Amino acid sequence: MSSLKLKANPNPSGNAKKTQTIDLGNGSEVVYVPRFLPYDDAWNFFNYLDINIPWTRPTLHVFGRSCVQPRDTCYVASAGLPDLIYSGYQPHAYSWDDFPPLKDILDTVHKMLPGSRFNSLLLNRYKGGNDYVGWHADGEKLYGSTPEIASVSFGCEREFFLKKKCHKSSQERSDEKPPLKRFKKRSHVDQHCFTLKHGSLLVMRGYTQRDWLHSVPKRAKAETTRINLTFRLVLGCQE
Repeated sequence: MSSLKLKANPNPSGNAKKTQTIDLGNGSEVVYVPRFLPYDDAWNFFNYLDINIPWTRPTLHVFGRSCVQPRDTCYVASAGLPDLIYSGYQPHAYSWDDFPPLKDILDTVHKMLPGSRFNSLLLNRYKGGNDYVGWHADGEKLYGSTPEIASVSFGCEREFFLKKKCHKSSQERSDEKPPLKRFKKRSHVDQHCFTLKHGSLLVMRGYTQRDWLHSVPKRAKAETTRINLTFRLVLGCQE
């Protein structure tokens, strides 16, 4: 389905009024664009991704335990990049040419974020409310000390939480642990919540991965599928 294209590319100036920018302090920032992609185009991409991506649900090794990752995943990257490994799992890296519509979405993200560059993509599919991602930060060394992460969402709306790290917080992923047990007890300045809408874009910048954790918790009322694309720049590229 290489003919799948956006009917109209997002207009950065047109989205500016709807963009939310949150200064988290100490060089950390989150930008949220609720209407990044046109509604119908976003559904076309959702259907393509749901059917054509070779989804897998790997076994992770976290804190000395093995657990099945509570969501489906796939990894796409440019040639010549270091391997991605997280929680003892090394996904196969597919090429952008394997799924041309992903390159179209990447180009659209680049147009929305002038000066930013991404060369890898981790896809996640949440097939219902029991699928989730626990508290974690994307602190892998291959992303550098101040990674920028652009996240595009399709399908079912889900809540995305940020909380400030405690000094003793681990940077390891904790997919086997439900995320929000103590969230409401924290100060409002140390926590943020976004409802990630169909076709939206959320960007984490600066020291967000160093100083903050994020999660998408279980939700009983989330009965349909959500697909999320997270674009990152892997350092050490030999392109």
